[in-house]
Amino acid sequence: MGHWHDVQADLRGPARELREHIPETYKGFAQLHAASLAEGELSAKVKELIALAIAVADRCDGCIASHARGAVRTGATPREVAEMLGVTIMMGGGPSTVYAPRAWAAYQEFRAAHTAG
Repeated sequence: MGHWHDVQADLRGPARELREHIPETYKGFAQLHAASLAEGELSAKVKELIALAIAVADRCDGCIASHARGAVRTGATPREVAEMLGVTIMMGGGPSTVYAPRAWAAYQEFRAAHTAG
């Protein structure tokens, strides 16, 4: 489907194998993930945008793929994602000028797949 789908696919096997060795850690993380991204005073969409911004700041391709997909699933618009990425560039400087476009590409890839399906 594309690079960002491949990033997620490449991580599935090793993550599954590691999860077999530390299931309680993964169970705890899954609970934290669900609770943190649940609707609340902040919408799930805003939380996904925050997570995507942090993924850019941390330079984590797997996180970028996951939260770009989450941004699409929660209805983030291209303009919202672009503005958020502008803030990551302001806060992160040079490295964010590399990872913000990566996040943009990931968002566009998942958005195209979402609208096609």
